Amino acid sequence: MHTDNRGLPLAGVRVLDFSRILAGPWSAMVLGDLGAEVIKVEHPERGDDTRDWGLRIGRTETAYFNSVNRNKRSIALDLQTPEGQRIAQDLAKTCDVVIQNFKFGGAEKLGLGYEQLSRESSRLIYCSISGYDRAGPEAARPGYDLVVQGEAGLMALNGETEQPPLKFGVAAVDLFTGMYSAQAMLAALFERERTGRGRHIEMALFDCGLMITAYYGLEALAMGEDPPRYGNAHPSIVPYGVFDAADGPLVITVGNNSQFERFCREVIERPDLADDARFKTNILRSQNRKILLPELTRELGSRPRVWLLERLASASIPCGEVAGLREALLSKRTMEAGLVTEQPHPHTASGKTYVLAPPWRFDGERLPVRRPPPRLGEGTYDVLHGELGVSDQELVALREKGVI
Repeated sequence: MHTDNRGLPLAGVRVLDFSRILAGPWSAMVLGDLGAEVIKVEHPERGDDTRDWGLRIGRTETAYFNSVNRNKRSIALDLQTPEGQRIAQDLAKTCDVVIQNFKFGGAEKLGLGYEQLSRESSRLIYCSISGYDRAGPEAARPGYDLVVQGEAGLMALNGETEQPPLKFGVAAVDLFTGMYSAQAMLAALFERERTGRGRHIEMALFDCGLMITAYYGLEALAMGEDPPRYGNAHPSIVPYGVFDAADGPLVITVGNNSQFERFCREVIERPDLADDARFKTNILRSQNRKILLPELTRELGSRPRVWLLERLASASIPCGEVAGLREALLSKRTMEAGLVTEQPHPHTASGKTYVLAPPWRFDGERLPVRRPPPRLGEGTYDVLHGELGVSDQELVALREKGVI
């Protein structure tokens, strides 16, 4: 396990992560991946809720938990006790960044709100993540990814035309909120170098969910109605999407008119389609997609996938096979890039567990997994005794009270 963060962009930055579930932990993991020292605070008995979600890994982790908690230490601390609150306040004094997604007003009740903690340090960067605008009438509403996917119109744009509204395959709103939050904290850290002052960052799942509508959202406003759904096809480019070869699906992206010419003549050997006036430009192909696509579907369905992929590549048309999830994770491309790592684990049958690597490269080197996702409370002693100076006797008393 590589725990040295020297030479990483955020080396020396210290983060106190009170958040749980997905959006907040994701944002803290981003900072940890970039080199920050992240201390995750969890309840001594149940820990983060996601320790009980999905496939069990070891004794206290799950695949869900592990996906958003690499490069962190976990301390077990009951924030409902005065002693736990005092320790958390003392920890906050040693940190550059605090992240929380308590229910509205919850942090303040614990003595961990922005106004309370920033009185001790004007340099503190504090990120509050909530479901909705903290200054609006729905401030107290809890935020859930699936609910926001519905409310922000994301389910309405996803899926095939004949399907009912469809959620994304992953918790996209949570993940985007985590990334937007991390960006904001990075900006605040950069600004603090000039001003010497921290910031209170407020992020809402609904706000971030609405941002994901992107060009679909702007089209809906311009059209005065919802744009049609195209499933795996593209709303504006034809042919562009997932197609079935004789032996499996593949992705074909014909992005311009010259590519369409080559696709017709060199791949599916249908020069008549390239010469057809109805298909000469992408706008015309989009308008006449109901005529064109059945012809293409028939031609592609009569040919093997490998044969098509070779022809498409030779014609310089972007393409790829549609892989299964496990197949993609174990692919040669993934392995050569070092995107999947095996980390030691004392409580699995194999003595190890899979952890995805950070996506960033700096100066040609991928940032490392310095710490695998932590077992519940495994860093409590090191942080409280080694860094806060809590004595062994005090730790025993706190453990007997259930504070840690």
